[in-house]
Amino acid sequence: MNTDSELQNPEWRSSCPIASGLDILGDKWSLIIVRDLIEHSSRTYSEFASSPEGISTNILASRLKWLESLSIIERINPDKPSRNNAFQLTQRGKALRPVLEELGKWSQIHLKEIHPTIVKII
Repeated sequence: MNTDSELQNPEWRSSCPIASGLDILGDKWSLIIVRDLIEHSSRTYSEFASSPEGISTNILASRLKWLESLSIIERINPDKPSRNNAFQLTQRGKALRPVLEELGKWSQIHLKEIHPTIVKII
């Protein structure tokens, strides 16, 4: 996904706050990782990998590195390698909770007809 230079200096498409947020979180996996950390407080690499959405290991490693570089998540024990460590949300990451809750509410209202098995969230 991102090179080391992109991790330190993301490319911004515009100054629009929505576009900028999507530059950071607009892929299909980053918010699933954040969702899992909201639901479970902490998760290991293996727990993320066993998520029902089926994220591949190379994408998972890339997204964890990306989210960590942006201070959205952090390792609980920074001295341990990623695969043997649990991750948790930072304050920046925790601030995404209402965004995900509203996205879930929107999905429940507007996608129910085309996705009848969608579940209700908190």
